[in-house]
Amino acid sequence: MVSSGARLTIPMLLVVVLLLLLCSLGIHGQRVDVVVDGGNQAAGPRRRAVDVGVILDRTTWLGNISWACMELAMEDFYADRRHAGFRTRLRLHLRDTRLDAVEAASAGVDLLKNVHVQAIIGPQTSAQAKFLAELGNKSSVPIISFSANSPCRSPSQSPYFIRTAWNDSSQAEVIASLVQKFNWRDVIPVIEDDDSNTRFIPDLVDALRKAEIRVSHRCKIHPSAEEDDLQKIILSLKEKWTSVFVVRMSYDVALRFFKHAKDEGMMGQGFVWIAAHGLTDIFDIVGSPAYDVMQGVIGLKPYVNDTKQLQNFKQRWRIKYQTENPGTSLSEPTISGLYAYDTVWALAVAAERAGYVNSDFLLSEKNNGSTDFDRISTSKAANKLQGTLLNIDFLGMSGKFHIQDMHLLSTTYEIINIVGKEKRVVGFWTPKFNISRSLSTEADIDAIIWPGGNTATPKGWLFPMNKTLKIGVPAKPGFSGFIKLENGIFKGFCIDVFKEVTDALPYKILYRYEQFGNGKGESNGTYDELVYNVYLKSGVRMLVPVQDRRQKTAWTFLQPLTADLWLGAGAFFIFTGFVVWFIEHRTNEGFRGPPVSQIGSVFYFSFSTLVFAHREKIVNNLSRIVLVIWIFVVLILQQSYTASLSSILTVEQLRPTVTNLDEVIRKGGNVGYLNDSFMPGLLKRLKIDESKLIALDSPDEYNEALSTGRVAVVVDEIPYLKVFLSKYCHNYTLVGPTYKFDGFGFAFPRGSPLTAEISREILNFASSDRMAQLEKELYRNRTCPQKDESETSSSLTLRSFLGLFIITGSSSLLALILHVVITLYNHRPDLSSASSQSSWCGWFAILLRIFHGGDRPNAPQMDENTITNVNVTTESPWSTPNHIVENVEPGSDMESIPEEETLDREDFVQGPDPPSFAYMHSERG
Repeated sequence: MVSSGARLTIPMLLVVVLLLLLCSLGIHGQRVDVVVDGGNQAAGPRRRAVDVGVILDRTTWLGNISWACMELAMEDFYADRRHAGFRTRLRLHLRDTRLDAVEAASAGVDLLKNVHVQAIIGPQTSAQAKFLAELGNKSSVPIISFSANSPCRSPSQSPYFIRTAWNDSSQAEVIASLVQKFNWRDVIPVIEDDDSNTRFIPDLVDALRKAEIRVSHRCKIHPSAEEDDLQKIILSLKEKWTSVFVVRMSYDVALRFFKHAKDEGMMGQGFVWIAAHGLTDIFDIVGSPAYDVMQGVIGLKPYVNDTKQLQNFKQRWRIKYQTENPGTSLSEPTISGLYAYDTVWALAVAAERAGYVNSDFLLSEKNNGSTDFDRISTSKAANKLQGTLLNIDFLGMSGKFHIQDMHLLSTTYEIINIVGKEKRVVGFWTPKFNISRSLSTEADIDAIIWPGGNTATPKGWLFPMNKTLKIGVPAKPGFSGFIKLENGIFKGFCIDVFKEVTDALPYKILYRYEQFGNGKGESNGTYDELVYNVYLKSGVRMLVPVQDRRQKTAWTFLQPLTADLWLGAGAFFIFTGFVVWFIEHRTNEGFRGPPVSQIGSVFYFSFSTLVFAHREKIVNNLSRIVLVIWIFVVLILQQSYTASLSSILTVEQLRPTVTNLDEVIRKGGNVGYLNDSFMPGLLKRLKIDESKLIALDSPDEYNEALSTGRVAVVVDEIPYLKVFLSKYCHNYTLVGPTYKFDGFGFAFPRGSPLTAEISREILNFASSDRMAQLEKELYRNRTCPQKDESETSSSLTLRSFLGLFIITGSSSLLALILHVVITLYNHRPDLSSASSQSSWCGWFAILLRIFHGGDRPNAPQMDENTITNVNVTTESPWSTPNHIVENVEPGSDMESIPEEETLDREDFVQGPDPPSFAYMHSERG
């Protein structure tokens, strides 16, 4: 079987053989063979020659400049004392061919078969590289080019093709970084349609897309394009919105192209031209004609450190070149010339390191002429030379010479700006700092003078010259407030907004309206047929009827508060009454008495605070604090209850008949929508049966369908629903979530720069007074309150008063704790005397006596000296709190008080505190 690589190369080789056979008779005899032998044979040891072929076209600038550099490289290398002991020397065999690929291939075959070269420097162009790369693969001889791009194959498919120049695609990342730095979002590559751009353009597009930069169009120019062709290309570019162009073409085509661009005004303000490396040398080669037509262009060049060695070389090269080419204005070699110099130098080092190996081409016995492919075989010596060359590493004229992936390792690019007759270096690109003014630090680049002489950065797009926008306008017979056609003039809210927005742009837009209708005021299709995509977004909601659900019953008074609030309030009423009773009953007769009476006092006191009708006298400061906070809570709760009950009894309880779309789907109701809109697609995605969809055309049809029950809901864009509600305000409401979909707005072609411009102006216009005025005119200056379910009267919940309950509960609990602590502190002797008791029951009895017996400031006063015997009956918590005093001595001022005699609280005069429980306990003991 034949591999895929073989299927590609064998036909190509056959074509080359046939062409070479046809051309050999006329070409071979005209071949110019120049031999340059390195080293002075008489001055040192005899050196063995390593033959190297060179294929150039010296009728071109590149070929002539490069050959002069290569000759100087031979002189410099073998004149260097460090190389005096070398046993090898290069011998260059120049084949001065034209740029024709067949002639280059013929010269290559001749060098391989007849000269037995171990390497070939060249070819000069990418077209020639296709053929010579195949020869290198067949013969294992390295083909080394300092100017041509590699063929459309990977290094693994062309293992003997080496480029001693920077990877051409490395500048794609530099261009993408430059475009991204200035926030340009769209770029058009303008390239010559030849083999040199075969791989560069895909790499450039990939780099731009990685940086989220669009390549909406690619402009290709044929190498043989005439003036009319270039004129048509320039005119086509004028029709594009994008004003950022990346240019890469030959010197001759570029010079004519920019001349036409200047004549058409495209070298003026607002345009951006980026010249890729390969074109930036045009200013050195062509001179003034290039400067005249390329003002403001940005260019990329590989950075070369201007060392003293380089300056000396340029001076010697200038003398040599101008002597051999009188009348030339060229003052220094191009980057490609420096690559040619370093290539010869690297081959000379590689030849010495590889050691001398005789040419070992194995020739067949056939001899059918100078173009016989059968006589070409592989060369082990050349293969060894290539392996050594790939490991060469030194600092050359162009910079560091190190081959990686069959290219020189690329590092730093210069960014130049063409101003006058000068190439201004405004910055650099490095892998570490990206775009920067300095090689060692990150800093903004210098100011750039753009085409037209302006220093302000172009925005990257321009409104096409002499172009009128055609604006499609949908027919809206039911909602004429948005768009309507009267006497051939479009009017309405959308037209007014669009005019206001476009008038605010800093440039003038020419446009005309065209109705998307059938000539009878009806739409000619749906929105989806009018536009493909709409960038601005608008909400979609449901319109439903509302019903008054007021139901007045005998238990309506309970509705203001929810069940949890009723229970919570009752619990706090009881808790607050208990706290007040516990604090007051020791010293306040109003909170003492039989157990049933005390329980009644707790409930009566707490609930009487609801209407502020409590009459019990409060004597303890802690209970007073508790009561003040509780009355504040009761006041707020009472006022809220009153307001909610009034709302329930008097305000309309308008509630929607449907609350969500799922309910409509579940019940099988019909759904209305605006005819010719995008709603059917949306509703189908929401799982609504198509048979349940009913198209409606106007607000009146909305009202009729909803009022008669023909549809349960109407789903439409919010602006249209607001127009409907401005007319039918009190019978309908908007419910459900807002669905965000492409809808109401202005539509532009995908990628149009007007999208961002118009959107920005709409945001500014939306906050202006003019927008508010247009909306009032659209909605007829009517206000219709939203009556969704969240805005109808509802019961008060416990959560609404949670903060107040926390405050009153915390204060009551704190007062209770303080009362217990103070009481225990005041009865320390009682607790000390009871410390001998170890039983829990004893402790409990003592605590019960302390907190239940207590002190009664309104009890009868007795003199301790006259008391001889006091019988104290141990009281239970529920016993009568009145003490009985017996055996009062004669002469005492105190008389017995009959049990049936009672004293009013108001007439009772308090005396000194009665004997304490501890005192009576000690006396009895």
